[in-house]
Amino acid sequence: MRTFNIVTTAGPLAQQLQKKIDGKTKPLGALGQLEALAQQIALIQQTESPKLSAPQMLVFAGDHGAAKAGVSAYPQDVTWQMVENFLAGGAAINVFTRTHGLPLAVVDCGVAHDFGERAGLINCKLGAGTESYIEAPAMTAERCAQAFENAVALVTRYAESGCNVIGLGEMGIGNTASASLITHCLTDHPLEVCVGRGTGLDDAGLNRKQQLLAQALGRTGKMRDPAKVLQEFGGFEIATMVGVILAAAERRIVVLIDGFVVGAAALVACTLYPAARDYCVYCHRSAEAGHRVQLAAMQAQPLLDLGLRLGEGTGVALAWPLVKAAVAFLNDMASFASAGVSEKA
Repeated sequence: MRTFNIVTTAGPLAQQLQKKIDGKTKPLGALGQLEALAQQIALIQQTESPKLSAPQMLVFAGDHGAAKAGVSAYPQDVTWQMVENFLAGGAAINVFTRTHGLPLAVVDCGVAHDFGERAGLINCKLGAGTESYIEAPAMTAERCAQAFENAVALVTRYAESGCNVIGLGEMGIGNTASASLITHCLTDHPLEVCVGRGTGLDDAGLNRKQQLLAQALGRTGKMRDPAKVLQEFGGFEIATMVGVILAAAERRIVVLIDGFVVGAAALVACTLYPAARDYCVYCHRSAEAGHRVQLAAMQAQPLLDLGLRLGEGTGVALAWPLVKAAVAFLNDMASFASAGVSEKA
C-alpha cells in the first residue's frame, strides 16, 4: 500500500498567529472556536494570510455487499438512484452547495450500476460493490491499494487546478454499518455503542443490524490494524476517502470532514498517520451514536451540532460559511493598532 509523507503543522508560526488573532479589535478569545479554526487553516498553509482557493465538494458513492443481508432500512438500489438524484441536482447536498456557491462532483467508487460518462460524475469504480463482510473480507488488499491510488490521482487533479480545500461527503446503502465496525475496532468502545439507526431503522431493524455486525466480528475477531480493518469492513467509498484525506494532507490541503461515515474514513486515516488530524476540519456532530466515539478518539471539536444524520456532505456545506468567515476575520479584521482602538488596560 502507498505511503504518504504527512508532517505536523505544529511549529513557531502558531505563536505568531495567536499574537495576530489576539491583536484583533475584540476581547481575547471572543470569537471562540472561529479563532482556533483560523489558526488551523493558517498553519495548514504555513502563512499568516491564508486563502481558500477553488474549493471542491466531493460525494463518494459505493455499494456494500452486507446491505443485501438487511443492515439497512433501504434496498441497495437506493445508492444508484440517489447518485442520479445528485447528478440531477435534486438532493439536499445540491441545495446546500448551490446556496453557498460550492462546486460539487460525485465520485463513483463502486456503485452496482453503470452510469456511463456523465457531467459531474468522476469514475473511480473499483467494482460493483464490496463483498459481504459477514461472510468474507469486504475487499482485497489490492483493491484497497487501488482505492488509495485513485484518491491520489483525484487529489492531484484538483491540487494542480489550484484547489486547496476539499469537502468530503458520501452515499452508500449500508455504509453506517461499515462505519460502526470500523469505529468499534479502532476505539475502545463496545459495538453496541458504535451502532446507530442509520437510515432510520426501527427497534427490530436495529437489533438485526447489531446481530449481523456481531456475526461479522465473530468471523474476524476485533482487529486493531487500521489497514486490515478497512479491508475487512470498509466500503470502496470509505477506502477512497481515506486515501483522499491522506493525499490532501500530504499536499497541505484543508479537508472538510462530514459526519459518521466520513468520520470513519478520517478515523482510519488518522490512525494510520496521526499527523493527518492537523488537516481535518470536523464540520458537525452527527446524531449517529458512533460519531461521538469517533470525535473523542480524534480529539475533534466539530463546528456545528444540528442533529443531522443525512450524510451526503450536508454538514460540510452548512459549515462552509463558517470556514470562510474564519479566514476572513484573520485577514481582514482590524487590529487595535491599525484601528486606533485602545487595548485592555
